[in-house]
Amino acid sequence: MGSDLEINSQLQKYILKFGLKLHIVQEEIIDYNISLGKAKRMQVAISQAQFLHLMIKTLNIKNILEIGTFTGLSTLSMALALPENGKIITLDKNKKTNMIAVNFFKKAKQDHKIKTIINPANETLKDLKNKMFDLIFIDADKMNYKNYYEHSLKLIKKGGLIIIDNVLWYGDVVNEKTSDKITLQIKDFNLFVSKDDRVENLIIPLGDGMTVCRKI
Repeated sequence: MGSDLEINSQLQKYILKFGLKLHIVQEEIIDYNISLGKAKRMQVAISQAQFLHLMIKTLNIKNILEIGTFTGLSTLSMALALPENGKIITLDKNKKTNMIAVNFFKKAKQDHKIKTIINPANETLKDLKNKMFDLIFIDADKMNYKNYYEHSLKLIKKGGLIIIDNVLWYGDVVNEKTSDKITLQIKDFNLFVSKDDRVENLIIPLGDGMTVCRKI
């Protein structure tokens, strides 16, 4: 039986070397995030940014909702893949990081495609009830993942994609003895999605793990 290849740091560098080339502003965001220390972990992996880019291009996606902006790497990566008339609404509650992200969007000349909303996501998601999206990317506080997912199912078109980040949680999801609240929450969320007959889904081991759901 075939098995997935274990990716070490050397192989990861090789993969990135031959993958999609980054925009100069994407590189600037990555460099900026490195300066943030531990907060850098909130950034998507480069491989995830590349994956999102190709999915949007391949599926001709035009309308995106993102839950969790941080400093804007995932947002910009998706915006760069969108056609000129494509749009992203991205939600976050941190004014400081949002301002940084918006400056990067302007520098990359992609700000016309992006609308940022500063507010608790659960509140904003209720306000978006009359909109429909082709793709929704969830990468925010993990304790609210089920709420975000349920809202997303109401906002995503049939055949559309909901992609959720951090579903492997640094590998801790396989730790049967863990008592960490976030890890337990993610494990519960993964089980819930795996049994949800409203979607087809799989977990992709990119970055910290991404669940890709297609609404049936």
